[in-house]
Amino acid sequence: MAGTVTPQLETYYAKRAAEYERIYEKAERQEELAWLRGRLPALFEGRRVLEIACGTGYWTQFIARRAARVTACDINEAVLEIAREKPLPKGRVTFAKADAFSPGGLCEGCDAAFAGFWWSHVRKSDLARWLASMAKSLPSGALVAMLDNRYVEGSSTPVSRRDAEGNTYQVRELLSGEKHEVLKNFPTAAELAEAVRPHAHEAHLEETQYYWLLVFRLK
Repeated sequence: MAGTVTPQLETYYAKRAAEYERIYEKAERQEELAWLRGRLPALFEGRRVLEIACGTGYWTQFIARRAARVTACDINEAVLEIAREKPLPKGRVTFAKADAFSPGGLCEGCDAAFAGFWWSHVRKSDLARWLASMAKSLPSGALVAMLDNRYVEGSSTPVSRRDAEGNTYQVRELLSGEKHEVLKNFPTAAELAEAVRPHAHEAHLEETQYYWLLVFRLK
């Protein structure tokens, strides 16, 4: 995240760590979340996965059930502490504090990558750089899956503003009552396709009411 995401966003996620997974309790999303909890492990069956911006390890715990190995990174130690307490297959998961834009040697030996709910927090002007960095770090043919939110009126937090670049923001309130403005973009199918075109082939977009899942292989 260094130099790409505001310190305010890092602070927000550090403070939100203990309550982060409440987002997965929304009643209207349970059917789709159950599908994703099956879909992602199947995608990464036998793979050596780099998980980018893993947060509290919610998705790590499911992917690791069928992956050969998961190396999960995040910039925030507060969320990593929670992630390490998840029920994980012994010896198959490693957590590391690392910048999503420069995971360094963490990619070594990986043949797949996953980023859940990270794309939406990347500024539009930084997106090409992040995708290029990831593509450069992984071998040709590596499987990549990106999961994120679709905007749904009445379920999603309302968009509070849009900046000159087209990035959108939400004002989120913690259980303490403290409010934070958070970058949260909702790309269209065309924007997703255009962004990954330089690096991907066999790209496939799966959309549900509340989520999108983009799966592709690196050139």
